[in-house]
Amino acid sequence: MKTVIIGANHAGIAAANVLLSQETGHEVVMIDKNSTLSYLGCGTALWVGRQIDSYEELFYTNKEEFEKKGAQISLETEVEMIDFCNKKVYCKNQTETSCETYDKLILATGSRPISPNVPGKDLKNIHFLKSFQDGKTIDSILDCTDVQNVAVVGAGYIGVEIAEAMQRRGKNVHLFDGESGALSSYYDPEFSTKMDQTLADHGIKLHFGEIATAYKGRETVEAIVTNKQEYPVDLVINAIGFLPNNTLGKNHLETFKNGAYFVDATQQTSDPDVYAVGDCATIYSNALQKETYIALATNAVRSGIVAGHNIAGIHLNAIGVQGSNGISIFGLHMVSTGLTVKAAGKFDMDVLYTDYEDYQKPTFMKENEKVQIRIVYEKATRRIVGAQLSSKMDVSMAIHMFSLAIQKQATIDELKLLDIFFLPHFNQPYNYITMAALAAE
Repeated sequence: MKTVIIGANHAGIAAANVLLSQETGHEVVMIDKNSTLSYLGCGTALWVGRQIDSYEELFYTNKEEFEKKGAQISLETEVEMIDFCNKKVYCKNQTETSCETYDKLILATGSRPISPNVPGKDLKNIHFLKSFQDGKTIDSILDCTDVQNVAVVGAGYIGVEIAEAMQRRGKNVHLFDGESGALSSYYDPEFSTKMDQTLADHGIKLHFGEIATAYKGRETVEAIVTNKQEYPVDLVINAIGFLPNNTLGKNHLETFKNGAYFVDATQQTSDPDVYAVGDCATIYSNALQKETYIALATNAVRSGIVAGHNIAGIHLNAIGVQGSNGISIFGLHMVSTGLTVKAAGKFDMDVLYTDYEDYQKPTFMKENEKVQIRIVYEKATRRIVGAQLSSKMDVSMAIHMFSLAIQKQATIDELKLLDIFFLPHFNQPYNYITMAALAAE
């Protein structure tokens, strides 16, 4: 059987690894428009901010390693069209055009940055941050001494992380977002305000409730204009979000409201010979208990594993996700999973929440910091649908328990007497998870 995978990203690589590991021979062809594969984009801000030594550490495999496993890989190759009826993929690189036939097709085309449609958007020094090439371009621009004022548009994870990186490079950073605070898609205001304060404490100028309406300049950007004011800038990073990259299949396959390919639990699309994985596909939310769209690398890897197994003839169903995520900025660690109170309201879910804050360890321990926790649960069923934690200590592992709780539809009451060990090196006799659950209405 021949499987063509369009996209050598996390999802495509995960699917290819499964297929290539099978004892029965699978012909695997991978096609990608980029010059590299397996880039960990989540590390771009670490590299740009000089928190790691080199971008080379952000690649976990390469073309040569995959070819040794038996895959055929075509990089710097654009897929121009897919003939779904005759199972043909038409490609073009710098020198020639080609055609690949397939028995099964995996669309791992990922997502594309949302481009604000405002005057001046095509000026020089206005960039997105998505690919390895984007990171290299921005890193090079930051070496220019005349680039001092940087505008980051969008205060989601990418925007906040690159704002920190720019500040670490000694730049004057302005962070813009139409919402009232940073990370509003992942945290309720009681948590996001802590991130806002951390950013401000490190010199990043916050402009919330401001939307970019135009960019000004001759050839290179010189100013950003918002609904409130105009600011001089030398570089703009647009980080306002992503949309599924569905150009190749949107006229053939069933799609979600945002254009993502609808898939079932095996990652199969409305065409039985076509699978979709990663950021271009829908995913089942255990918190919402329905299909939605959550673009995360961890989700992409799992979806690739599922598709690979099913194409290989080994039935495997996806089990849904919670959208677990985390961020660490200037020593403040925040993690969340499932729904915030605000997000639940958008889906007309009637929820309650319980908050608690205390020191991670007994007060006699020298290395100690406070932990803030919120658990969100459905009022009628009392099932847990979300959790958020914040601390200057690493409390990230706790969010995995809440992820499993959401997946298993555990209730807030089941947490009240949960068996949690105590040792002063790690926690308190009355653990913050226990105390939050006990305080629930």
